[in-house]
Amino acid sequence: MSEHRQRYNEEFKKQAVKYVQEQTKTLPEIAEEMNIPTGTLRNWMTQYRSFENEPVVQPEKMRQLEEQLQEAARKNQDLEEELAILKKALHIFSKEKN
Repeated sequence: MSEHRQRYNEEFKKQAVKYVQEQTKTLPEIAEEMNIPTGTLRNWMTQYRSFENEPVVQPEKMRQLEEQLQEAARKNQDLEEELAILKKALHIFSKEKN
């Protein structure tokens, strides 16, 4: 038995890509919703994607970047505190004893 391959016209592909760009869902979710293999939809995105309908930064990506920035700021603050403690310790232990 041979498997029947679905053929899509170019207009359908462009509309599917436009739909993906307008959604906040993930590509696999949309592919499942449209009953199109994820790899096929990804290929169409590469071929037909235009950035006029797509926000520069997606909200999900922005949240991830903000979380990473907050984590880096916390680590930086911890390191600054550790450095201040080490400087004080160095100052205390480097004093000459009478």
